[in-house]
Amino acid sequence: MNYVVIYEKSSTGWAAYAPDLPGVVTTGQTREQVRELMQEAIEFHLDGMRDDGTPIPEPTTVAAYVELPAA
Repeated sequence: MNYVVIYEKSSTGWAAYAPDLPGVVTTGQTREQVRELMQEAIEFHLDGMRDDGTPIPEPTTVAAYVELPAA
């Protein structure tokens, strides 16, 4: 499964969340650190869902860039 992860730069580092997995968020000093933490957070979250017998949500979010002409 592939889940979209949104990365946002902040004044103190980076944050990320997975829209298809509410509550799965993390922060860190670098984008690479946050990417690694999100990988762990998603795996941990899905393992917990499996242990609880909760259905794993199918990924539905799609992300894309919009290209604009140069001003």
